[in-house]
Amino acid sequence: MTQQQNLIALVGALAKKKITTSQQFLDSKKKLISQFKVQPPNNTDILEIYHHHPKQIKRNPYFEKKLNKRPVRSLSGVAVVSVLTKPYPCPGHCLYCPSEPGIPKSYLSGEPAVERAKGLKYNPYWQVKKRIEVLAKNGHPTDKIELIVIGGTWSYLPKKYQNWFIKRCFEGANNRPAKTLEQAQTKNEAAKHRIVGITLETRPDYITPAEIQQMRQLGCTRVELGVQTIEEKILKLNQRGHGIKQIIEATRLLKNAGFKICYHLMPGLMGSNPKKDLEVFQRVFSQPQYRPDMIKVYPCVVTKGSKLYQLWRQKKYKPYSDKKLIDLLVKIKSIIPPHVRVIRMIRDIPSQKIEGGSKISNLREVVHQEMAKKNLKCRCIRCREIKDISSPIKNLKLITRHFPASGGQEFFFSFESPRQDKLVAFLRLRLPQQTTPDELYKLLPVLQGAAIIREIHTYGALVPIGQRKKAFLLRRDFDGRAQHLGLGKRLIHEAEQIAKNNGYKKIAVISGVGVRSYYRRLGYKLQQTYLIKNL
Repeated sequence: MTQQQNLIALVGALAKKKITTSQQFLDSKKKLISQFKVQPPNNTDILEIYHHHPKQIKRNPYFEKKLNKRPVRSLSGVAVVSVLTKPYPCPGHCLYCPSEPGIPKSYLSGEPAVERAKGLKYNPYWQVKKRIEVLAKNGHPTDKIELIVIGGTWSYLPKKYQNWFIKRCFEGANNRPAKTLEQAQTKNEAAKHRIVGITLETRPDYITPAEIQQMRQLGCTRVELGVQTIEEKILKLNQRGHGIKQIIEATRLLKNAGFKICYHLMPGLMGSNPKKDLEVFQRVFSQPQYRPDMIKVYPCVVTKGSKLYQLWRQKKYKPYSDKKLIDLLVKIKSIIPPHVRVIRMIRDIPSQKIEGGSKISNLREVVHQEMAKKNLKCRCIRCREIKDISSPIKNLKLITRHFPASGGQEFFFSFESPRQDKLVAFLRLRLPQQTTPDELYKLLPVLQGAAIIREIHTYGALVPIGQRKKAFLLRRDFDGRAQHLGLGKRLIHEAEQIAKNNGYKKIAVISGVGVRSYYRRLGYKLQQTYLIKNL
């Protein structure tokens, strides 16, 4: 046998053993190294062999849970791949935004994603390809990719560059070239690494029906809006360049087109205070004209290269102390609705780049510790999603939440534990108000008169496509690997019934390219980038 064959045999023998502790793993590994007479493999090598030889090697929970580097990267059901666009002028002049030569506006050298992109000369193909390789080597399934495009204001980039950039991202996932973006997308529908969602970052004042049409042609399913605050005076003072009118209209248009919406919110801006910031978050969640699906909280910090740096040096601006910020975030986390996901609570800015403001890198953890001391809990999606639970959930319940938003009606269906503290799967359904003509429907007539499934997600350890567990019946125990068990179909059926009962003749899904085949099997057909089904 060759050295490689001996290594495969070693990993196979190791996987057969019932290992529950690190010491058991080390002891078993040591004995087998001696038996097979191979060079000692590290954990990354073991994981790589384990994942690449599924027919020869028995599945082992210890390998997947304990050896996996940073398992949280795929515990939300998808593997996240972030890519940066090249440095390009930004239309904004915000006080707080840093500018560094050779780096996209608002980003700084030293940030992990920035360093990866710089090393690859911002080439989207290599950014995607290399990131997938690293994730796979560290033990993460990579057949479901959530692509997040960052780097300033996407909508300000030339359309030719946008098309080229996304085409190259798909080619990186497909590991093969394509003549056109559409061809690359079609190939990705059956590729080994399927892009199941694309996120683009932009400003509210750049969202128009034409921009939405362009985003859909690229395959975008989620938009992150740089909102920062909904206080008109504070937006103006910080030279944001738009007001709340643009935020409200962008939110309405994006929801009516089916997009998932993430607000970037920035407590601690010039002219604000903790009381005002808390009121902003309360209004964002309670007032129908806002109500995003998810948020990123980026506490304002002072960095060189920003206008705020000069004001800070002149003592005209003072950032929040750590105590004030933590106290504010505890209050904010306590009021998050159960249908909202808090994606981040701090920017990944290296501490040495921060001149003023919080440098706590594990801010979310610190906030949760403070909440625990006060017997408070956050009910956001991220805090309730099942991740990698060790004990079964009994008697899952289907929960329906219903609320008005942006001139339409929103339904949030979810499978949760009886106490509603564990979330397994959910679906967002929108019933838009279409009583008046809208420019959006002229460009995307397929949406006229349609209810829209804006998001469907099943949490837990990512289960590779094609690996389906045994049949699952509602109200039986659930062990933490929820994908491919039929929960999504149950939620879709519920959404179709609600749409039908409310007089809708058809339903549209804003599907990622990589999951189009899933909806086709349920009777949906591709029309104008949406999956459509007549009810």
